[in-house]
Amino acid sequence: MNFVDRVEELMRLRNTLKEEKSSFIVVYGRRRLGKSTLIRQVMTTQDVYFLADQTETSQQIRMLAKEIALKIEGFDKVVYPDWHTLFETLNLRTTEPFTLCVDEFPYMVKKAPELPSILQKIIDSQQLKYNIIVCGSSQTMMQGLILDSKEPLYGRADQILKLAPVPLPYITGYLNCNAIEAIEEYAVWGGVPRYWELRAKSKSLEAAIEYLIINSQGTLYEEPYRLLVDDMRDIVQAYTLLSVIGSGANRLSEISARVEKPATQLSRPLEKLMTLGFIERENPFGENPKSSKKSLYKIADPFMEFFYRFVIPNRSLIELGRTGVVLKGIKEHLGNYTSWHWERLCRKAVSGSTINGTTYGVASRWWGNLSRGEAIEVDVLAESLDKKTILVGECKWSEITDSNALIANLTEKAKRLPFTKGKEIVPIIFAKSCKIRNENTLLPENILELFK
Repeated sequence: MNFVDRVEELMRLRNTLKEEKSSFIVVYGRRRLGKSTLIRQVMTTQDVYFLADQTETSQQIRMLAKEIALKIEGFDKVVYPDWHTLFETLNLRTTEPFTLCVDEFPYMVKKAPELPSILQKIIDSQQLKYNIIVCGSSQTMMQGLILDSKEPLYGRADQILKLAPVPLPYITGYLNCNAIEAIEEYAVWGGVPRYWELRAKSKSLEAAIEYLIINSQGTLYEEPYRLLVDDMRDIVQAYTLLSVIGSGANRLSEISARVEKPATQLSRPLEKLMTLGFIERENPFGENPKSSKKSLYKIADPFMEFFYRFVIPNRSLIELGRTGVVLKGIKEHLGNYTSWHWERLCRKAVSGSTINGTTYGVASRWWGNLSRGEAIEVDVLAESLDKKTILVGECKWSEITDSNALIANLTEKAKRLPFTKGKEIVPIIFAKSCKIRNENTLLPENILELFK
């Protein structure tokens, strides 16, 4: 996997490992984000990397001892009865500082629940001679082990890194694509480096979708299940909720009706899916998320949304090998699908950015009624940090000839909104392409620049 972004994470890792005392570092995040690749960037030939698995503790101890033996001769010639003995012996035999990385740490803890307490005692002794990095894909377990005040390792980490998806601009260099293609690619793969790596092996986006996703033998055909199994106790319920939301049921009442369960029973699993970054709760601009009655649930991860939008409804055809039929249907709707992600990317790009000299806060969408029977929706709304200006945006994933007429209409619509009175209105058209444009028209290349 080629290494992209992670500038901040690399800096933090390197600075922590440079400290005089030994450090305990935690790295976690969902699968495929490049956690192991990141860690390898800071490890040297003198360090030890161990990938845990789900075998019994005695086997894992033997395997780790063999890895350490590559650095400390004869370390694997001794039988270690438990983890405490191994780590204590390693400390005694360490003559020069090095880094031990344990990848998929939750697998070890599942087989040996006492392991966090063992590491706590070693860290608290202030006698540790080597650095320890623990890494894991189970976000729930890693957060519990490190961030729960009741757990032994709480407060012991010198650095905690939770990896997020890679931002949009990096996909252009990785896939060697232009700004428009970057939006289309990101709408399918999101910011997951491993997906980019797999996509790069195909000659086109459509070819990659056909080979990787809508084929029963495709590498990513069962990907959502693999992601959910790491963190969800009730995978069936999580899978069902994502399917229902992906099919267009976005209000809590609609979701409740589809799954045939009271809304009160869904709050916890929905909250869990939001914590994991798989879904998000959208509220109209200006409304309090805690009290808003207009909240909508949407799939937040682009790949997951693509999967539940196009794969789940077509599982039977895919299993029959009718990928051509499925791909044809996807191609017919891919423009509309990308359009929604274009809106989402525009809102993210505006949030915290300076546009034409004005810096804006978090952008969001707004929908509601201006009068009885007159509903209206605005794609992008953001207030300036000084509260004097409000940006009102409309997104078009299409080629427009002249943006001036659209800007004029948008301005008139904005004047009728309840929260624009007394504020300077800045109308912005976000378009896929535009022949005649002005400074209030932003194209994909402008959006990429705002992310930087």
